[in-house]
Amino acid sequence: MRILVIGSGGREHALVWKIAQSRLVAKIFCAPGNGGIAHLAECVDIKADDVFGLLEFARKEKIDLTVVGPEVALSLGIVDEFIKAGLKIFGPNKNAANLEASKVFSKQLMQKYNVPTADFKVFDDPEAANKYIEKIGAPCVVKADGLAAGKGVVVAKTVKEARGAVASMMQDKIFGDAGKKIVVEECLAGQEASIMVITDSKQVLALASAQDHKRVFDNDQGANTGGMGAYSPASIVTADILVEVMEKVIYRIIDGLAKEGIGYRGVLYAGIMLTKEGPKALEFNVRFGDPETEVILPRLKSDLVEVMLAATDEELIKVKNLYWDPRACVCVVCASGGYPGDYAKDKEIKGLEEAEKLKDIVVFHAGTKKSGDKILTSGGRVLGVTGLGDTIEDAIHKTYKAVSKINFEGMHYRKDIGARAIR
Repeated sequence: MRILVIGSGGREHALVWKIAQSRLVAKIFCAPGNGGIAHLAECVDIKADDVFGLLEFARKEKIDLTVVGPEVALSLGIVDEFIKAGLKIFGPNKNAANLEASKVFSKQLMQKYNVPTADFKVFDDPEAANKYIEKIGAPCVVKADGLAAGKGVVVAKTVKEARGAVASMMQDKIFGDAGKKIVVEECLAGQEASIMVITDSKQVLALASAQDHKRVFDNDQGANTGGMGAYSPASIVTADILVEVMEKVIYRIIDGLAKEGIGYRGVLYAGIMLTKEGPKALEFNVRFGDPETEVILPRLKSDLVEVMLAATDEELIKVKNLYWDPRACVCVVCASGGYPGDYAKDKEIKGLEEAEKLKDIVVFHAGTKKSGDKILTSGGRVLGVTGLGDTIEDAIHKTYKAVSKINFEGMHYRKDIGARAIR
């Protein structure tokens, strides 16, 4: 088979790495790819949001299966266009992608189909939003309705901070049209976990659990990011909790979409808060999480391509089980100086070969590019250094040992990834 993976981050490197292990695959392309992906796939200079450029390429190269990494392409309807052209593509259609592309759509769907979630209200007027914030007090959460590259959520500790978030989103338009409408919701207390499933709209297969670390600094301090690291399995997700999440969140949302006339095929990601009242849904993503994918796929022993094909063909019933490596996996993100704010690019990365020589280590590239025989930084999150270990402590030790071999100017990373699992 000839496979096209769309995207350029750590998630896409992990997908390409896993797809390359499939007995079904002869050739992999990645658009646009990055410096690390280039070792496994032919990188193609087409942007991830260039739907018709990607479609033309897939036709010309006789691609058998396209796998969509980032949410933007899905929200633009790439799946609808590929299906119209008779091409196989793994991911939800445009209507289903609204689950991530619109926080308002998502929250209202949860409310309608009795999915446990935080109490909320929707606003298109900043003054009304501020009045509501004064009424409910802080802490509270302010969310931009549309896509904002993982940065459209503010957990406000004070009323002043919440009002500032409203002003930034609705008046200063820092996220453009994504902030035309906002959601203001109660702040849930508890530990967060990521639950991803693969579905063909009828059958559902759960992937291994993971826990992400969103804040930029140790002990969950500083600004929200796209994710500074993750580990799998998430020890807080017991078998009983997983059953409850599947029944009350995953099945209800997939069935709810079906009742709205929307069949969901692809990966569904649920961000879950484990509260005293039980698991509650924080948000849904319509693609593989990042950096969760980097700790889940190294543990997956089943052929990912077989599973994605079955979901695309609505034949997931044929896949009885997924098989997992029982070991723990940890991913530490090495970021550019200044991230998640402004950051410098084109810094040479050293020590990659030394890190990758270590046992049970794989380095996923997120924001890198090749320049001659050098690898340079090109993004905020640069690398996802990932290690497997017999225990979570072992995986943490191996991963940080690999991180210590790597350096580039301004590099920073959290020193406490996985520490919650030990606590």
